[in-house]
Amino acid sequence: MKFPHLPEKAREILTQTGAFQEGHFQLTSGLHSRGYLQCALILQYPQYAEFISRELAIRLADKKPDVVLSPALGGIVLGYELARVLSSRGIFAERVSGEMKLRRGFFIRENERVLIAEDVVTTGGSVQELKAIAEAVGAKVVGFTAICDRSDGHFNPPEGLYPWVTLSIETFAPDVCPLCREGVPIFKPGSRWKP
Repeated sequence: MKFPHLPEKAREILTQTGAFQEGHFQLTSGLHSRGYLQCALILQYPQYAEFISRELAIRLADKKPDVVLSPALGGIVLGYELARVLSSRGIFAERVSGEMKLRRGFFIRENERVLIAEDVVTTGGSVQELKAIAEAVGAKVVGFTAICDRSDGHFNPPEGLYPWVTLSIETFAPDVCPLCREGVPIFKPGSRWKP
């Protein structure tokens, strides 16, 4: 797939890593799609994680977060690298019995400035769960960031979303998915997949 609207370096990284995949995918949100961005294939290369984090840090310079909060599993590497570049703490939340929670001794203090970092945003569901965790202790969410925003503008939080790239990839509700009707085998690559 070509990405004519992306900067040359972004096209190069997506192509060289094979991160963009085509087929029939069930996303973590439950929606179906012809395309999937496997950010782990990008983040396996420390030089790309650093490059992307430095580019995002420039866009996020005025946010001055105390903490970068990410969801396990997809957001951990980006969140950690971004925290390093921004001289912040980097922590992550995990799904326990279907609910995102801070574990492993991680904490957020009242009045801390929290930046929420994810690998890919489609519906914004996971990052909204993280926002609720931060706000429950009286922290201030100062923004959201991601390697890729594929929400087609549907996730537009008041704090702002600052993605590295934006991709428009059509999604379908399972009951109206043309790929399902055609009998194309489905792959569930997200972290919540259960065999």
